[in-house]
Amino acid sequence: MPVGHHASYIASVHPILLSFARIPPSPPLVTDGKSKMDYMNGPGRNHLFVPGPVNIPDQVIRAMSRQNEDYRSPAIPALTKTLLEDVKKIFKTTTGTPFLFPTTGTGAWESALTNTLSPGDRIVSFSLGQFSLLWIDQQQRLGFSVDVVESDWGYGADLGVLESKLRSDSQHTIKAICIVHNETATGVTNDLHAVRKLLDAYRHPALLLVDGVSSICALDFRMDEWGVDVALTGSQKALSLPTGLGIVCASPKALEAAKTAKSVRVFFDWKDYLKFYKMGTYWPYTPSIQLLYGLRAGLDLLFEEGLDNVIKRHTRLGTATRLAVAAWGLKNCTEKEENFSDTVTAVVVPPYIDSSEIVKHAWKRYNLSLGLGLNKVAGKVFRIGHLGHLNELQLLGCLGGVEMVLKDIGYPVKLGSGVAAAAAYLSNSTPLIPSRI
Repeated sequence: MPVGHHASYIASVHPILLSFARIPPSPPLVTDGKSKMDYMNGPGRNHLFVPGPVNIPDQVIRAMSRQNEDYRSPAIPALTKTLLEDVKKIFKTTTGTPFLFPTTGTGAWESALTNTLSPGDRIVSFSLGQFSLLWIDQQQRLGFSVDVVESDWGYGADLGVLESKLRSDSQHTIKAICIVHNETATGVTNDLHAVRKLLDAYRHPALLLVDGVSSICALDFRMDEWGVDVALTGSQKALSLPTGLGIVCASPKALEAAKTAKSVRVFFDWKDYLKFYKMGTYWPYTPSIQLLYGLRAGLDLLFEEGLDNVIKRHTRLGTATRLAVAAWGLKNCTEKEENFSDTVTAVVVPPYIDSSEIVKHAWKRYNLSLGLGLNKVAGKVFRIGHLGHLNELQLLGCLGGVEMVLKDIGYPVKLGSGVAAAAAYLSNSTPLIPSRI
């Protein structure tokens, strides 16, 4: 029916409907140079190189593309049982108990704290970047007494201060040590084994609580060997899933502490999960079915590559990125080589450049997503994330894009310099793909 006849027909049915027939099309979401949509399409694929969320493997996307299911049916408990068994492998623990919370890393933080500690308990916590700062804020707001050990941003945790506190704490008033394994704001990785050696040297019973959000499944992490009592990660980082799963693993010592911890917890209470574990149904409330299937696919990919190979791949990508940064004549925010991160590199820009303009220009012109500088390093650094489902050629594409951005904004970079440095290293260090040998 022609449009005019259609309008006449509507009017004959009910005059009021004629006004709807005459409603003009909705205006475009972008109406001027200042108003922007949250998402604007660009040709090709977005080159996602923030330090999380990361690229999602096609296998995970396919696994998650499914209808809802009854989580009380036999299928979901059977799936969950295998997930809990296999999640222990990414923490490198045989004695830990994992919990899969439908939350983010922030929720996993809260679970780790409230299940093991009581209000007023003394904590030693290291502040060395935006995410350690946020965890400290949470610790304080939950009512714990927090001894904050400050480090300049770009440096690792000050273990000398920790040693002094442990030495003087003969009454064992310190109940927990909280540390971020890999601080993504500055690209600093901390030495967890050294923290455990200090606790053992002073025979101190404090719990060791570790944020492994941007390290687990990408950096060397050994829960049992390093005596970590609670470790946690998020699905959107090296596991390469969508955001939405906070994964916590608790040692037997942490589970024992939970029996007497007096912090209020409901949604994140381990006790509720443990009760349903014993029943064999596993879930005290409705889980995200799609994320569980995605986790199954993600773990299968990690195990197919081999976890040790995954860690080596991240070492290659991190090294290649640092070589490119040096070839550009720029500086790594991380001051000491021993703290270099293999999942994110924070690049310091000259004072005459606002690093946020680099991030903005990369997205607007080249469809390349880089990480902003945060808080104390806002405008001073941009971040290249190199973690998760990522290979050498993808990284070289990112580095080429960064070079073009640097040139566009007026930094005197020689095009191809960083790519050449990274490619020379990668061509000599990248092994054959294990499944194709």
